[in-house]
Amino acid sequence: MNYVDLVAVLAVIQLVFFSVLVGRARGRYGVNAPAVSGHEMFDRAYRVQMNTLELMVAFLPALFLAAKYWPHSYVAVAGAVYLVGRLIYWRSYTAAPTSRALGFALSMLPILALIIGSLAGILGGSAA
Repeated sequence: MNYVDLVAVLAVIQLVFFSVLVGRARGRYGVNAPAVSGHEMFDRAYRVQMNTLELMVAFLPALFLAAKYWPHSYVAVAGAVYLVGRLIYWRSYTAAPTSRALGFALSMLPILALIIGSLAGILGGSAA
């Protein structure tokens, strides 16, 4: 099984899940489109979705590039940490935004590791 591809698909599913939560929050808190702010709980759900989307722009390319140069199992583990980080970020941010640091760190550190690994592989010239 290609775990790197599985992690990528799970990241997309996770983003879709966060998007569904935003849609539900729109209805629950009366925030009609195209508004992107309103009730505090809607704002939190929306920020989780947007922050996740912003990070995926770096995460997915870094994931696939790192997989070209490093063992897929290592890359997939880094991706799994990212996914867990996003879940922790979602839970903590919706509960109390000031508690989001752990989830954010567990999302950013794997991205940075994947970027550094990609650069090392590119500059080192060896593919996995």
